Amino acid sequence: MLKTAVAIRHVAFEDLGTFAPVLTAAGYKVHYYDAGVDDLWTLDPLKTDLLIVLGGPVGVYDAARYPVLTEETELLRTRLAAGRPTLGLCLGAQLMAAALGARVQATGRKEIGFSALTLTDAGRYGPLGQLDGIPVLHWHGDMFDIPDGAVRLAGTPLCANQGFALGPNVLGLQFHPEADAARFEQWLIGHAAELEGAGIDPRTLRDQAEWRGAALRQAGQAMLTDWLAGLQR
Repeated sequence: MLKTAVAIRHVAFEDLGTFAPVLTAAGYKVHYYDAGVDDLWTLDPLKTDLLIVLGGPVGVYDAARYPVLTEETELLRTRLAAGRPTLGLCLGAQLMAAALGARVQATGRKEIGFSALTLTDAGRYGPLGQLDGIPVLHWHGDMFDIPDGAVRLAGTPLCANQGFALGPNVLGLQFHPEADAARFEQWLIGHAAELEGAGIDPRTLRDQAEWRGAALRQAGQAMLTDWLAGLQR
């Protein structure tokens, strides 16, 4: 019997990436909700088996200018209170943290590129252990505090809080383990203005993606497989 997975997407190219085939193999039928296009009020926060909130170029503190962020936070607050399986990536993790009462703020510097995580013991002995020593994609300028009751999983020199878990069903990741190097050019084009503003040469990132992409695909898919296998229903 198929399970349902809903992915809330903010920009077209930041989709499930390499996670999509893992979800299919695990028996999930995936539905996308495009923020600002599809009506989130039609999405029952408790009904779907799995909710995944993807990344995007706006911040939690932009809710006054982008009201859909408030809708997402309220939806997440209801779902997380019930302990329903929820995965957040980058902006998605920040929205989850905010829904759980944690602070999210700009760091004042961009972390964009591929680099490895420093895992905590909780991270190393959980699903994130699959990423140990693997350069993952970072693309953000914000950081969440660890919500009350959650466990910190990873950090980097530029961002101390790169992941948190709240029991087996709630996982928030600041980085992008789902990034597909085969479609990375879409990221470079879609975020061209941000790269220019940060003084980052897209050619450097393109080379990194070509070099690191295969390892990240394998490790990211293994991480998601492990996490899905541990969900409690």
